[in-house]
Amino acid sequence: MIMTLDFQSDFPIYKQIRNQIIEGIAKGLLKPGDPLPSVRMLAQDLSVNMHTINKAYQLLKQEGFIQIHRQRGVVINPDGFPKITDDYLAILQESLRPLIGESVCRGMKEEAFLDRCRKLFQQMEKGGEGQ
Repeated sequence: MIMTLDFQSDFPIYKQIRNQIIEGIAKGLLKPGDPLPSVRMLAQDLSVNMHTINKAYQLLKQEGFIQIHRQRGVVINPDGFPKITDDYLAILQESLRPLIGESVCRGMKEEAFLDRCRKLFQQMEKGGEGQ
């Protein structure tokens, strides 16, 4: 899986890394039990500080997407992924609220917004690339 980072973005690098690993899992590019590069190796490959990678990995561990073993290293959680909970739904709603608000302000219609969501959702499920 190839990661690309936008160093000009206002979005933190560790969150970009976290999101790309989750997207890789969603698309089936990363499967349960697959190893991830060590903190040092990924930091070197992406030309970022090791603390940035460590922060992304710790976040993914807390969320249940990866496991960190002293002997086996970092692996995609072989026991499965977190399920939909009330807490997750609350976070999802709070994440969507500003996006929907901005879309309404920009004049986007509900169907156009939902169509974009639907296409992205289908791309993730099918493992497709693209926007």
